[in-house]
Amino acid sequence: MAVKIRLQRHGKKNFAFYHIVVADSRAPRDGRFIEQIGSYNPNTNPATIILNADRALAWVKVGAEPTLVARRILSYEGVLLRNHLDGGVAKGALTQEQADQKWNAWKAQRDAKIASKKEGLVKDAASKAKAALEAEKKVNAERAEAIAKKAEELAKAAEEAAAAKAAEEAAAAEAAEAPAEA
Repeated sequence: MAVKIRLQRHGKKNFAFYHIVVADSRAPRDGRFIEQIGSYNPNTNPATIILNADRALAWVKVGAEPTLVARRILSYEGVLLRNHLDGGVAKGALTQEQADQKWNAWKAQRDAKIASKKEGLVKDAASKAKAALEAEKKVNAERAEAIAKKAEELAKAAEEAAAAKAAEEAAAAEAAEAPAEA
C-alpha cells in the first residue's frame, strides 16, 4: 500500500482551503484518508498553514511520500529539514545537540522572515491608505473650489439681475414721471 501525504480540497468555488492528510494513493482526492495532520488556507496573505509537525515527521520517517505541494508545505514548516537532521544523527554525522542548534537557527531565521513580510504588508497597507486619503483630500478641495466658483458666479448673476431690475424700475419710474410733467 503506497501512502501519500497530500491535500484534500474543501471550501467553495474560487475560495478553496485544504486539509493536509495522509491517505492511500488509490483513494479519491477528497475521499477516505488515514489521518489528518493539518490544514492550508491560501486565501490569506501570507497563507495560513496549521500542521502537526510531529505526526508529519513520523509519517515521513515511515515512508509516506508527499505530493509536490505537500512537499513544499512540509519544507516550509521544516519537517523535511528535521527528517534530514535526524538522519544525520542516526548515521553519526552530527550529534543531537548540533542538529537541535541547526534546527533552532533555521527556525529563528524563518520566523524573522515571516515577521518582516507581515510588517511589510502592514506598512504597504498604511501607505496605500495614506495615499488614498491624500487623493480624497485633493478631490474634495477641487470640489469645494468648484462649488465656491459656482456660488460666486451665481452671486454675480444675482447682482447683475438686481442691477438690471433696479435700472428697469428707474426707467419705468422716469417714464411714469415724464408724462405727468408734460
